[in-house]
Amino acid sequence: MGGPRIGLRGQARLRPQGDVEGGAGQYRRAVSGRFLPQSFDAEHIPALVLLFALAVAVLAAVTDPGTPADLILAALPVGAFAVWTQVRSLPLWALAVGVIAPVVVAQRDGQLEPLFFEVSLLGFVAGRWAPSLAAAVGIGLIATAAPVATSLIQDPSEIAVGIWIIGIAFPWALGLAAARQSQLTAELDATRRELAEQALLAERRRVARDVHDLVGHGLAAVMLQVTSARHVLRRDPAAAEEALRSAEGVGRRSMRELRRTLALLRSDDESAIAPPLPSAGDIAALVEEARVGGLAVELRTGGDLSRIAPGVGVALYRVAQEALSNAARHAPRARTVLELELTDGCACLIAETTGPTAAPDFDEERARYGLIGMRERAAALGGEFAAGPTPAGWRVSCRIPLEATGATPARTVRPT
Repeated sequence: MGGPRIGLRGQARLRPQGDVEGGAGQYRRAVSGRFLPQSFDAEHIPALVLLFALAVAVLAAVTDPGTPADLILAALPVGAFAVWTQVRSLPLWALAVGVIAPVVVAQRDGQLEPLFFEVSLLGFVAGRWAPSLAAAVGIGLIATAAPVATSLIQDPSEIAVGIWIIGIAFPWALGLAAARQSQLTAELDATRRELAEQALLAERRRVARDVHDLVGHGLAAVMLQVTSARHVLRRDPAAAEEALRSAEGVGRRSMRELRRTLALLRSDDESAIAPPLPSAGDIAALVEEARVGGLAVELRTGGDLSRIAPGVGVALYRVAQEALSNAARHAPRARTVLELELTDGCACLIAETTGPTAAPDFDEERARYGLIGMRERAAALGGEFAAGPTPAGWRVSCRIPLEATGATPARTVRPT
């Protein structure tokens, strides 16, 4: 009985999780730091805010000096920013009071007008770090009202109210944009991690199914031949030798295909030639190989098998392969009928084994990777799968649309 073939063509190559995370990291840096060095992040912005606040106070004191009391007022916003930088739990409302109040009071005589850049910085901080949109809007409105309040206490009013409102509102809007970008970056990271985990899990399941098809079915064929040889060893040595020779051939073919598959999985060459994929038309050869191996199996087909899409054909072949392998392992003296029919736009495969079965192997606590693999193949193509004991033996059925293109959860039904 020939060894099974494993098909990897058309499937995504397993990609190390580090590569996935590395690619997402590059994209994240491109989105969030296009104009900044890679080492720059949100942790450095508060320090820059404090540095700019200090520069504004020095500039105001040098270019538009006032009384010593005014210089103290100019230093208070810098102190407020310094406290906020060191104590990040400081409420922004307290920071707003510590910045706006001294700036407005310092404007009573029309001196130190450059201090209004401190309020512009406050607008940016409120937009970027406010705990909620309502808080950001509230502090932003208070900050933009500062030039209006200053114009009321100045006599005569010398401040350019409209210009300073724009000068405060614009940094506030930039802060909101920066906060939104930071939120999107965090969501991107979370989504990237989830997608990487899902892709890795799906790839592991796919490889597990294919390895099970190769190793499991190859071993089942070998065991079937060895069992046949053991039964006839004393009364027909020639037949026993032929069975052992066949088992040796199956084992060697399986080893070659296993090495070839592992080489494909480890190869970075996308142009590597993959083993040919099986199709629904190969099920007849599969049945013949099982029959030659000693399994009593009959194939019944109905409809034009060429109408079956390649992906559906692979799934049907694997389901038939697993069903025959299970019959060989658990019911070698039973009779199996394999039916493949095309009805109502679907391909229906039924494998019914009638006769004595090895009941202990169907323990409910035993991991049934073959059944899991068949169910997953049907689910990936939007089909239905059923497997379970019948009064006369065991039955497996699979129904898949002929042109299945999407993956939807398969309905699992236990036969009656």
